[in-house]
Amino acid sequence: MAAFILRRLAQSIIVMLVVGLVAFFMFQFLGDPVNQMVGVDTPVAEREALRERLGLNDPLIIRFGKFVVNAAQLEFGLSYQHKSPVTDLLLERMPATIELSMVSAVIAFALALPAGVYTGLYRNRWSSKAMLTLSLIGISVPTFLIGILFIYLFAVVLGWLPSFGRGDVVTLPGGWTTGLLTASGLKAIILPALTLGLFTLTLIMRLIRAEMLEVLRTDYIKFARARGLTNRAVNFGHALKNTLVPVITVTGLLLGNLIAFAIITESVFQWPGMGRLFLQSIQEVDLPVMSAYLVMISFLFVVLNLVVDILYYVVDPRLRVEGHGGGH
Repeated sequence: MAAFILRRLAQSIIVMLVVGLVAFFMFQFLGDPVNQMVGVDTPVAEREALRERLGLNDPLIIRFGKFVVNAAQLEFGLSYQHKSPVTDLLLERMPATIELSMVSAVIAFALALPAGVYTGLYRNRWSSKAMLTLSLIGISVPTFLIGILFIYLFAVVLGWLPSFGRGDVVTLPGGWTTGLLTASGLKAIILPALTLGLFTLTLIMRLIRAEMLEVLRTDYIKFARARGLTNRAVNFGHALKNTLVPVITVTGLLLGNLIAFAIITESVFQWPGMGRLFLQSIQEVDLPVMSAYLVMISFLFVVLNLVVDILYYVVDPRLRVEGHGGGH
């Protein structure tokens, strides 16, 4: 187990170094940072002094080393547009994105698990076929279009929910802001959370259904029924447990997707999260924010992959056997 974790940690470090290299070279090919920070009438001597202070005259390898060291300490410099530390900007927006992604994940998994099991156990019922038909909407219709339809139906026509913003928020100890403790915050998160989670919901539901159908055809399920076990024991005690093994991997990766690809949903609903900040930084060519967002999202994916691999290793005994045999 320890060797497995160490091996995965080494792979994760290599991945982060590659991502850091990509983020670093964004500075080299997407414009001169000095031109972004000073006006057109700034004297040449002042430009050179700023360039020297930023370390832009150092050799490339030294600048990359400084970038990696600073990134490891969550230091990404100053935003060209906001003139404030990039880390502070991201941390200020992070609660909104994390909260939106977690609520979407909870909604998606809470609905996908029973729906996937039901459609797997009762695949010939009309209700199962109706669920599968509806799930095609979540997979085939673009996220921004679903968001606009939700806004039109629930905000414009019915007037039940707000169409944009985060509502009232409260600040918890440690500076974390949340809208889940206010009525307007809860109402504001419903539409963006449903929009963001719909694709994940349908994907997990279809995956659980497919895995259930596959597991129910295996010999050990037939033997379990032959032993006289009840349908409840067979379906939920044996079939569902083995169905969840591959679902863990996909769910972990989808959690990363929810955070990384919340950009479109945040833009549609004007949600004040990191994704919206990233879109603004692209429009303003704010390179420090762009590279910091890239590094942080990549780090998130690496951590989630590592956690998923460890969970997979713990849940699936075959991997442990292969690992002891040196074949993993």
